Amino acid sequence: MNPSGTPVELAGLRVTVDRLIYRHLPVADKPHSFVYFISIHNDTDVTVTILRRKWIVTADDGTQLVFLGDGVVGQTPVLRPGEKFTYNSQHLIGTPSAVAEGAYCGFDENLRQVVTRIPKFRMVVPDC
Repeated sequence: MNPSGTPVELAGLRVTVDRLIYRHLPVADKPHSFVYFISIHNDTDVTVTILRRKWIVTADDGTQLVFLGDGVVGQTPVLRPGEKFTYNSQHLIGTPSAVAEGAYCGFDENLRQVVTRIPKFRMVVPDC
């Protein structure tokens, strides 16, 4: 299958950031790990396949890291109407805080390209 056209945002295809956990790592340049738990919800009336992801992480100092890749944690989720896909992964940062955002891209059962945005969330190293 080769979806065509300009990607559309389907009402009901949405992403939630369900949980964020901080962990300190003994790594000099990026000692701050934020484990995030994400759900991709398909509240539409069509089946959607997620093919790619894009993350943009903007650090306090303005530095941006962009992550592009196929699938989601090594999978290509197929979400039927009413289903959701939940996973966790992590971002490593070297500053006291950063903002993450992005998008998932794929296609629906009608071969329309679809996109859904990952809402911005702030990662802040807690005071200990």
